[in-house]
Amino acid sequence: MAHALVAGGGIGGLATALSLARRGHRVTVVERGEALAESGAGIQLGPNAFHALDLLGVGRAVRHRAVFIEELRFMDGTTDEKVAVMPLKGCYRRRFGNSYAVVQRGDLYQSLLAACRAAEGVGLVTGAAVRRYAQDRAGVTVRTGDGRTFTGDLLVGADGIRSAVRAQLVGDGPPRVCGHTIFRSVIPIGRVPEDLRWNAVTLWAGPRWHFVHYDIGGGEYLNLAATVDDGAREPVAGRPTDRAAVLDRFPELGPTGRRLLELGEGWRQWVLCDRDPVDVWTDGRVALMGDAAHPMLQYAAQGACQALEDAVVLGEVLGDATEADVAQRLEKYNAERRERTARVQLLAREMGTRLYHPAGGAALERNAMLRSLSEEDLYEKVSWLHGHRLSERPEPAPARGAGRAVRLRVPGAVRAGRSPVW
Repeated sequence: MAHALVAGGGIGGLATALSLARRGHRVTVVERGEALAESGAGIQLGPNAFHALDLLGVGRAVRHRAVFIEELRFMDGTTDEKVAVMPLKGCYRRRFGNSYAVVQRGDLYQSLLAACRAAEGVGLVTGAAVRRYAQDRAGVTVRTGDGRTFTGDLLVGADGIRSAVRAQLVGDGPPRVCGHTIFRSVIPIGRVPEDLRWNAVTLWAGPRWHFVHYDIGGGEYLNLAATVDDGAREPVAGRPTDRAAVLDRFPELGPTGRRLLELGEGWRQWVLCDRDPVDVWTDGRVALMGDAAHPMLQYAAQGACQALEDAVVLGEVLGDATEADVAQRLEKYNAERRERTARVQLLAREMGTRLYHPAGGAALERNAMLRSLSEEDLYEKVSWLHGHRLSERPEPAPARGAGRAVRLRVPGAVRAGRSPVW
């Protein structure tokens, strides 16, 4: 069996470590932070994520703190009009084989961390930021910022959107700043009036902005996330923001949405970034996963879901791998994952501009399109995304050359902004 190095101890890195360890490999996770912890608020998990979590052996633990959502609601944020609703109970769960839920990032992370700590063969190293790697026929070695080195049979770069492993492997520069600023707040559910407590992921769409909220932490907190297309060009991550400044950014928000937005406190802001899809995430004994491989905007609610899928596929593909066939196995993983993840990346971009943020006549056309869709139509639209099971993966496409941008056959509905996935 092989010894795997994993750069990054976030959700994707721990899921990868767990997936490999469950197949008998030895794993060393090298994390830049001084402690193993996950910041952030809520994550939406579709059925595809729960399929992956079950295969990783942590599905039950994650479900224990999850809030199982009854519906996704799309609202006109300026008029308070309910435009479309996707029910997520009986028919949805039967069709896709699992539930749709939201969790606090820390709850998902702690479930993975506990499983890694209990797993035989997983080592967790903190305070070690991977800077470079070198490889030869015998193995791969990483060097960290403090001068330490770690050697194994393969390296998985799970070190996020600003991945040092990707910088060496792909060399495509900094992430793309998309020009959208998101403001986030988490408040105790006790502060929310009873008439505003809905077991739904609710999205209020307005001209060049939208506002989303849902319960997290087992129903103990309300997660608020308000996004504005403001043309921001400088990356910002977690900057504290005055409450009045947030409220001023959404003057057109209707009365019900406004009541919810005004509940927020302790606001922080981020400027959203992603990258263009690339064909090749591997370099011999080195591969990327999660945000290091295919960072995506929030609009399809699939970032964590796709990282969990990556982790499971890595474990399956590496299975009984030895140090001699690692590179070939990693190429197979790359081939199996790149088309699906690139499609999600591009969909997320389209949703952010053409579904969530239209104004004027374009918004009216969007509302009319969404109203025309039946419950079955909605399920059919998301089937490829929510219904994906890792045991039903398509045959991988052949590799097409390192670092080249993907040219996908994106469905016409996505190109025209008509996909109701949110």
